[in-house]
Amino acid sequence: MTLGGKSVQIDDVGSQFTLSKTKKKGREHKEAVVNSIRKAVEEYSWIYVFSFENMRNLKFKQFREQLKANSRFFLGSNKVMQVALGRSASDEIMPNIYKVSKLLRGDAGLLCTNLPKEEVERIFNEYEDYDFARTGSLATETVELKEGPLEQFTHEMEPFLRKQGMPVRLNKGTIELVADYVVCEEGKPLSPEASRILRLLGTKMATFRLHLICRWSPDDFELYSRGTEDSDVETS
Repeated sequence: MTLGGKSVQIDDVGSQFTLSKTKKKGREHKEAVVNSIRKAVEEYSWIYVFSFENMRNLKFKQFREQLKANSRFFLGSNKVMQVALGRSASDEIMPNIYKVSKLLRGDAGLLCTNLPKEEVERIFNEYEDYDFARTGSLATETVELKEGPLEQFTHEMEPFLRKQGMPVRLNKGTIELVADYVVCEEGKPLSPEASRILRLLGTKMATFRLHLICRWSPDDFELYSRGTEDSDVETS
């Protein structure tokens, strides 16, 4: 569904609904998303806000399997999630839940769960997975290939490597670099060519992580340190 020009997705442990690339169908769809969130707030004991880095859909599905018992995730438009919870103390749906709403910024989502705090924190803190970096991501290291044979590549790949800007040639069926070649430099954005070459080299520079921002219940609110810079939310 498109709300205000943004794609909205509701993602829960039991099923996934991707509401995108569809015609605007009116206010009822926005209300359905809002009502789903409000219902979850009533059904679950704890509500968490979490942020994420280098989101990968498949890896996120694998992650949420660890919390599939009595849990539900919401990802999508922060604005819609904020409306569902209430943006201020005057329109919040539960006491102090507007604090949760204020922390829905950037790459963030909601977790509604009945799992113990210790288990949720352990799963989030321990989870980390690596993947190939996409174009535009910052290189985490400098990768340089030295002049000489590239025996990890078959001769059929020589035209493709040359197309990526690599100074290569075939020598008796073996691909050779005719000069040293810097694939990427640490701290600089990856070009499309660098991203493709790193994938061929098997070099993964993207780390998919999730971080807990806050935890709410009708009787308690806890603010985690990460992701709260410039926030005016207080714990009391």
